Amino acid sequence: MVRQLLPVSALLLGSALLLFAGGMNGLILPIRGTQEGFSAAALGLLGTGWALGYVAGCFYTPRLVGKVGHVRAFSVMSGFAAVAVLLSLLLLTPWTWIPLRAMSGFCFAGAAMIVESWLSERAEPSTRGRIFGLYTMVNLGASTAGQLVLTMGDTTGFLFFVLPAIFYCLALMPTAMSSKAVPKPLVSVRLDMMALWRNSPVAVIGVLCVGISNSAFGTLSAVYADGIGLALTAVALFASLPVLAGAVSQIPIGWLSDRLDRRAVLIGVAALALAVDLIFIAVSPEARMLNLVLASLFGAAIYAMYPIIIAHANDHAAANQAIQVSGGLLMLYGVGAILGPLLAGFGMQYLGGTGLFMSSAGAHVLLILFAGLRILLRAPVDEADKASFVPAPAARAMTPETAVLASGETDIAENADGGSIRDAD
Repeated sequence: MVRQLLPVSALLLGSALLLFAGGMNGLILPIRGTQEGFSAAALGLLGTGWALGYVAGCFYTPRLVGKVGHVRAFSVMSGFAAVAVLLSLLLLTPWTWIPLRAMSGFCFAGAAMIVESWLSERAEPSTRGRIFGLYTMVNLGASTAGQLVLTMGDTTGFLFFVLPAIFYCLALMPTAMSSKAVPKPLVSVRLDMMALWRNSPVAVIGVLCVGISNSAFGTLSAVYADGIGLALTAVALFASLPVLAGAVSQIPIGWLSDRLDRRAVLIGVAALALAVDLIFIAVSPEARMLNLVLASLFGAAIYAMYPIIIAHANDHAAANQAIQVSGGLLMLYGVGAILGPLLAGFGMQYLGGTGLFMSSAGAHVLLILFAGLRILLRAPVDEADKASFVPAPAARAMTPETAVLASGETDIAENADGGSIRDAD
């Protein structure tokens, strides 16, 4: 196994450095913004800016790589990500942070797509699944470590802006020094809304709702935790524990969704998220441990929804369309991720911290009602016809290339031949 992983170790290291820097950068901004007196609406716009840049990066990176190559494109992405972090330190105003955060989102999407395409090219058919699993674990661990590093120093100084810039620069070295041949061209993203809707209305509405909820929480959870008076260590845990809980919960939830109607499982998970929403709204707990437990339950629910939706959509897609469906739904998630922090930020501005959970509660109610309606209108897929559930990282850490890396060689070969999406739900 070690011998099989050696050829991709440099790429995994580059990805870990990238996610470590991204985790640190993503958490220092709302914490420092709160300390600087930025409004909740302005901090929510940071998440909207990041999502806009992320979606643009997924669309534009394949063309950029086609013009200048993988190594140069990755170096540009890492370099500009470092510049964005340092400029955020020099220009401490929300109206400069928002476009800089969009630049970060663009650079992250582009760099991650390049790493994932490289890994996909290097992966042997027999090791592809293990490499994808290791890649997911490395990124989860690196991102969480980046967030927790903030508990080890003073967030009012320059340290946690300079450190992520350094690690963004370090991230470009493994690919820049690689002597291996560069991979094939990247996946070109094509968003065909009508085809996605015909394939699965539940997936379309569901992924929009999940994008709204998850991106709002990912952007503003630290602002909420700081607002109720939690110490810095607890704020970092409030942001990172939900992601870890979501990764763990995918194992039992995925097993269940392979055996039951995935829409019913999705409703159950959304109902758990809604219950936690309502507890935060009605009780507004202040105790440290209770907040961390509730945040973990919330993360276990919201971060398990996206892979259920992808699996459900692939249940109805032709085998050679799985990559296009997953990539298209990821772009729709990006649309929801643009709206979520915007709605939650203004909600927190005028309603206080509970505005964060009011916006996600609305998204979860819509998801539950629509999925319930579709259950009444359409029969579930036969268990024999179901696609396999594939655990996935948080959607904001994925790109269209993630679907390629997670696919088998047969799926990739069939995808190259084209195909059609079946109408069903």
